[in-house]
Amino acid sequence: MTESAAVENHTTVAELDSYPPDSSSAGASGGWRELFSRQYAASASILAGGVALYAMNLYFTAALMPSIVAGIGGERYYAWVATGFLMAAVIASMLVSRLLDRLGAARAYVLGFLVFGAGAVVNALSPSMAALILGRVVQGLGGGLVAGLGYAVIRGALPERLWTRAAGLVSAMWGVGTLVGPLLGGLFAQLGAWRWAYVLLLVAALVLAALARRVLPGRSGAGHGSGPVPLASLLLLTLAAAAFSVSSTVPSGRPTAVCLLTGLALLAGFVAAERRASATVLPQQTYRAGNPLKWLYLTVAVLCAGVVAENFIPLFGQQLGGLGPLVAGFLGAAISAGWTTAQLFSVGIESARGRALAIRTAPLVLVGGLLVYGLSQTGHASGLRVALWAVALFGAGTGIGLAFPHLSVAAMRSSNDPAEGGKAAAAINTTQLIAFSVTSALAGTLVNLGADSPVDSARYMTFGIAAITVLGVATATRTARSLGK
Repeated sequence: MTESAAVENHTTVAELDSYPPDSSSAGASGGWRELFSRQYAASASILAGGVALYAMNLYFTAALMPSIVAGIGGERYYAWVATGFLMAAVIASMLVSRLLDRLGAARAYVLGFLVFGAGAVVNALSPSMAALILGRVVQGLGGGLVAGLGYAVIRGALPERLWTRAAGLVSAMWGVGTLVGPLLGGLFAQLGAWRWAYVLLLVAALVLAALARRVLPGRSGAGHGSGPVPLASLLLLTLAAAAFSVSSTVPSGRPTAVCLLTGLALLAGFVAAERRASATVLPQQTYRAGNPLKWLYLTVAVLCAGVVAENFIPLFGQQLGGLGPLVAGFLGAAISAGWTTAQLFSVGIESARGRALAIRTAPLVLVGGLLVYGLSQTGHASGLRVALWAVALFGAGTGIGLAFPHLSVAAMRSSNDPAEGGKAAAAINTTQLIAFSVTSALAGTLVNLGADSPVDSARYMTFGIAAITVLGVATATRTARSLGK
């Protein structure tokens, strides 16, 4: 794949000054018809299908969690279900380039789908929250691999004129999760059959594994993707997420503060370790002076932090709006619905000025939507108030969709070296997973701070996430400068 076909060279200073590097085909723009032509449709379908399964699993679980807690208990570990899945996915994403090189696209995808399916089996049979969290960790390992492959193979499998469309398609699969996940998850919850939801995920994983084996190429690696795993960085990152997660289970006050400060210290240690290490979680060029990739990844992280609110919105929809599981599940997916809708239009922006404007605007729109949702929280909400929540959340998601396809393609074009460009693209998924896992753990703590009042819980969580996304105003501005004014 991409890494195995690469020539071992590094980004030059000249390339950094003209980021993203010029390409003879960069100005060409392929359309949706070409992407879904006979030549590219099979590959595009697998890339999209894997991310769709990953996203659907998230919304399945978000919609099912109130019913799961009612059935097996463990409410205090609510956030751990998401954090365990996401941290395992981060670890698995580190193996994407190595597995592509050693196994090839077909076997790597099959492995990811089968591991994901094994986790679904554990979830379906879980007698307790501890068992469910274990199943989610296994699912995360498979899901992180599948989601990472979706971004990693775009550059090698498709011509550059289709990268923006393909990145938009892969990201748009969150929309499939937005629609199918809450619908089916809420339906299973309504029927009191949440375990069967995971059986359905198992079947979908097996079908996609069989399809991947048929249509994707086998191993063609030459050893370039088999470098050492960044164990020190991963350990620090995992411990940071664990510290944030523990903060949601200890008593409020000093114990919570200690856990949060410990998590922040470990994150700082992660960055320090990355800057010194030869094997890193993010591409090494991220840490070079003057390279704009650091701002790009921070912008991705901040935008994705806003999506974490969806893990808790179905719960608040039931508690504050009196919604049933099915409707509450759809409310929880409103941010991703806005994300998907906006990016289907955003991929058509071709000018450098237009892309830069979209990136600059994105965090402002996201923060605005979250603030409206948080300020409008109230107990025993009317139907009109619930509709306002949906509109505000959908609007917040459009901010993410404005910028995301252009951030993905900018990462792919960050180097003329195919290996470095492929790693930079795969790191988009890694950055998403890191942001999801850390913010999910923090959100669980904020929810527990208002445990005596669902309204307070909803506001603490929403305003806390909004405070994180405000940082994106600065990082998006720095990123946009590198793309052209």
